[in-house]
Amino acid sequence: MPNIYKNTRKTAMSTDEDEKIENAMFQEPDNYFQPEKPYTHTDYILLSGKKLRLRLVGHNPLWGHYLWNGGQSLSTYLQKHAPTLAHGKTILELGAGAGLPSLVAAILGAQKVVVTDYPDAELIDNLAQNIATCSLLPQPAATIAAEGYLWGSSATSVLAHLPFPHQGFDVLLLADLLFNHSCHDALVSTVAHTLAHTSDARALVFFTPYRPWLREKDMAFFDLCRHKGLEVDKVVEEIMEKVMFEKDKGDELLRRTVFGYEVRWKDLIETRR
Repeated sequence: MPNIYKNTRKTAMSTDEDEKIENAMFQEPDNYFQPEKPYTHTDYILLSGKKLRLRLVGHNPLWGHYLWNGGQSLSTYLQKHAPTLAHGKTILELGAGAGLPSLVAAILGAQKVVVTDYPDAELIDNLAQNIATCSLLPQPAATIAAEGYLWGSSATSVLAHLPFPHQGFDVLLLADLLFNHSCHDALVSTVAHTLAHTSDARALVFFTPYRPWLREKDMAFFDLCRHKGLEVDKVVEEIMEKVMFEKDKGDELLRRTVFGYEVRWKDLIETRR
């Protein structure tokens, strides 16, 4: 019969050796952690010809290190319709990345802009930095604030930026968010809870079908909006100069096209009619 207690007594030396082996098992190999990528900068030229410089995070799993085509197209649309969409308006941006549309709205004379993204410290710090360094903003730049916000969660802290929180925002900005199919429910819930229930309030949803074979899933977002009592109208179809991701598959023209939709409360639109 084998001795099941054999070798259970260890010397101090063997214990030390075992600890070294055990520790080594939990040590990451060399180069396991990639070095942090530095911030980059990019410029956006306003229709006025003025240059807006943005800092982008070096890398982020939430894709905040890109200046997306949808955000650029939405920013242009805001400028073309500034009296209706920016002047004196209260504005909330969701999933803002570098915050380009929000900065443009503030430059155009919005009453209050709240620019939000996932509550990741680096993303929110970068948004705050872009606000602090934007020389085109009205001074002092108290009209715009950055905050972390998780779609679908309580919007109390976001609405608290408004003079009358219960009324909601005049304009919501959503640029290139629809590829997050699993987040559609939470995103639509946030739209419904933060959009003012007035006849001229609207959410501007701009996106590109970067994966053309999943375009129907992108568009399913608008079906959820309709179920919430919102009406959906297409307002923009803009072909951008370049695709964002050259190595992606699918129709290149479609991957270069930004589609813009306006989402408003259906009952209030019908009342005005």
